[in-house]
Amino acid sequence: MEQTVEQKLKALWFLQTIHTKIDKIRQVRGELPIEVSDLEDEIAGLETRIEKIRTDLDDLEDSIVKRKNMIKESHIAIKKYEGQLNEVKNNREYDALSKEIEIQGLEIQVCEKRIKEAEFEIRNKTDNYDTTVKSLDYAKSELVGKKDELETITSETQIEEDDLMKKADKAQDVIEERLFKVYNKLRVSFKNGLAVVSIDRDSCSGCHNKIPAQLQSEIRQRKKLIICEHCGRLLVDEGVLLENEQEHGA
Repeated sequence: MEQTVEQKLKALWFLQTIHTKIDKIRQVRGELPIEVSDLEDEIAGLETRIEKIRTDLDDLEDSIVKRKNMIKESHIAIKKYEGQLNEVKNNREYDALSKEIEIQGLEIQVCEKRIKEAEFEIRNKTDNYDTTVKSLDYAKSELVGKKDELETITSETQIEEDDLMKKADKAQDVIEERLFKVYNKLRVSFKNGLAVVSIDRDSCSGCHNKIPAQLQSEIRQRKKLIICEHCGRLLVDEGVLLENEQEHGA
């Protein structure tokens, strides 16, 4: 059976009152769900950073061990070449051994320089590691607090919200699909989620702009769906509010 415009308006207003109550419950939670999600992302990022620093520190430690072994090998080579200098038979052999000793000496200098650089980087990364660990500990502590706060608020309001969601689903079923799509589009267009608003002191209660007397008269006749010429919300007269309270107690 085709609904009258009046029935459509009443159905839309009833659905709006339910959604407004749900919105208020969710406003009580405020930004907590987002804050919890942001903290979880931050913790994941910090843990990744800590793991990266650990890997870098291990690599630096390995590079120091490697360089120290190279220095030992160079010292052994130098001692060997110096021993061979006493047995050379011509200047060519002497120059060749001297060159090898010089090369090994340069190798030692390079390794010692790289070791100092690695040790400097280790100190910096260790400081960074300690700072990041402190940040992680703080973020984890904050997360526990935010989760506890969210859980407390959610547990206090979840039953009421679930009940309202069921009522909203039921109220939605009596609204034709095309009209419900318009309603939903308007809902997401405004921060307060108000798609259907009433006349309040001769004005739109959504945007507070004056509604011409002739248009108010048409709204009260409930013969057609009328939108606010300023904000685009669907308008209902004050009587719909009273009748809704009488019919639904809301």
